[in-house]
Amino acid sequence: MNKKPSTKNQELIIGWLYPELMSTYGDSGNIMVLLKRCQWRGINVKIINIDQKSKTQDLKSIDLLFAGGAQDKEQSIVIKYLKKHETEIRKLIEREVPALFVCGAPQLFGKYYEPSVGKRIEGLGIFDMTSIHPGPKKERLIGNIVADVNWQNLYPKNQELRTKSYMVGFENHGGRTCLGPTAVPFAKVLKGYGNNGEDKTEGVVYKNAIGTYFHGPLLSKNPEIADFLIAKALFIKYSKEIELKKLDNTLEQKARQMIARRLGIKL
Repeated sequence: MNKKPSTKNQELIIGWLYPELMSTYGDSGNIMVLLKRCQWRGINVKIINIDQKSKTQDLKSIDLLFAGGAQDKEQSIVIKYLKKHETEIRKLIEREVPALFVCGAPQLFGKYYEPSVGKRIEGLGIFDMTSIHPGPKKERLIGNIVADVNWQNLYPKNQELRTKSYMVGFENHGGRTCLGPTAVPFAKVLKGYGNNGEDKTEGVVYKNAIGTYFHGPLLSKNPEIADFLIAKALFIKYSKEIELKKLDNTLEQKARQMIARRLGIKL
């Protein structure tokens, strides 16, 4: 049996989309988790900010893309950049470069988002989904959340890599997201609201791009998802399976179990 190559001397470039405008509710912590879990494995990491100063060439170098949440005003600013560089961003996603988009970010990668005030924001349409803010009279969807990850949507061709695991986090959003007929959800809600508080879906997956409403940040309590993104980024960049060194996730698992127990979910 051939041993998979290690992560020694490997490197990744992580593109952080508009960190100054899209980093609500601790979302910047996801970048910290990705950085440390790479460094602990000897993977060299370079983080570049993707904003109005960035050029198309900067996007071409990215191995993993991240964008956090934002308010409606900030979203209307960021979508202008996304539209300007839509072709290159689409190439990244279609090439299966992994991505994590949180809260307001996946709304911009959907078909459209209708804020409570102002004009509809037309998205890139990469995710087959629409998002609508029902207005100030409707309560926001806020609180801790537990969901069962749909690993079969992340590993559709490899049954062996599918596993059963739960993720925990915090959600705070006014928008309600509905998935279209071709969209697949990231997870199934066990406790909390998810995409819209009604159909038990949470987030969306397209190729290796994940959209989710999980703040907290997501990856600090759910390191398996961080490792999925890292492993996929290495595979796409080097065109070969690279075995990730196992890390001690005891503290993360205890934190997840504690939150789940508080919400009446036994993991």
